[in-house]
Amino acid sequence: MPPTDSGLGSSSEDTLDLQLPPEFGALFAEGRGPQAPPDDPAAGPLLDNLAGWGAADTPAGPFALVPVRLARDLDRITGWMNDPAVAAFWELAGPPETTAAHLRAQLDGDGRSVPCLGVLAGVPMSYWEIYRADLDPLARCCPARPEDTGIHLLIGGAGDRGRGLGGTLLRAVADLVLDHRPRCARVLAEPDLRNTASVAAFLSAGFCYGDEIELPGKRAALMVRDRAHRHLL
Repeated sequence: MPPTDSGLGSSSEDTLDLQLPPEFGALFAEGRGPQAPPDDPAAGPLLDNLAGWGAADTPAGPFALVPVRLARDLDRITGWMNDPAVAAFWELAGPPETTAAHLRAQLDGDGRSVPCLGVLAGVPMSYWEIYRADLDPLARCCPARPEDTGIHLLIGGAGDRGRGLGGTLLRAVADLVLDHRPRCARVLAEPDLRNTASVAAFLSAGFCYGDEIELPGKRAALMVRDRAHRHLL
């Protein structure tokens, strides 16, 4: 499990001021999902070709998980990690090398954890890690089931906080997981118990509180979105 929190932290940089790279706009203009080379972890079997999932419709606009490319995305993600609201839970503040090391550990791996930008209506505005919870150290702390899928996230822009957007996007991502990973029965997350805004966002997204668990560096709330109950919550 990456040493991160599923916190809805925020950067002081408003996403409205970000310059959108052409490749992000193309994803939505052409109505397709992000593409990845066949040997890219994001295109691998452990997460059922996450790179090809495409966008989900949400009340805030189309939302897609776009696998991180270090050369393209490092500066943006480093800026988010250095915002105090994010750093309090992710603990990755520092120079770009700090963020790069965290990203490379996933990008150079076997695909059990894929770092992504969350792109809403063409604008990159959040950072996500989609990971195989059953293959993660999290499985030592709770009874994970085969194919359980985990989520870490942060919201990058101050203008995107405090208006229910976190819950909206969490629901969309959980639905993307359940739609594209037919063998996955549960989506899991483990926000820090101190991060009450994050816990509330998961609850609003249809997750249920499962347990209080002890993880390296934090006491966490185990949040569970069960496929069997997805249309009831």
